[in-house]
Amino acid sequence: MAQDKTKDDTGQLLAQVKRLIDLVSYQEGTVVSRTIIEKKTGTLTLFAFGEGQGLSEHTAPFDAAVHILDGEAEVTISGKTLRLKEGEMVIMPANEPHALKAVRNFKMLLVMIKS
Repeated sequence: MAQDKTKDDTGQLLAQVKRLIDLVSYQEGTVVSRTIIEKKTGTLTLFAFGEGQGLSEHTAPFDAAVHILDGEAEVTISGKTLRLKEGEMVIMPANEPHALKAVRNFKMLLVMIKS
């Protein structure tokens, strides 16, 4: 997975209007991530997935919301596959196995609240 150079962009983005979809770019054959906010209480991370790319099944100790900004993705949660398109979201429950795959290029915002 490719990662943007900036670990936490909070300072660069404070009090500025930005389009989330423009803050991360597609790179062929890979998944790109960019952390916007990383705090003890939670994170905001943008992702851009090339077609066919994904994240293999894993679990996380916290609920996480996935909001699709562009494209189309398959999100599998505890064996149930959901197809999400631009503007749609799903909450992945804590401690439940989940995976993501790009049906076609897609960008998403992942919001994880840790408390």
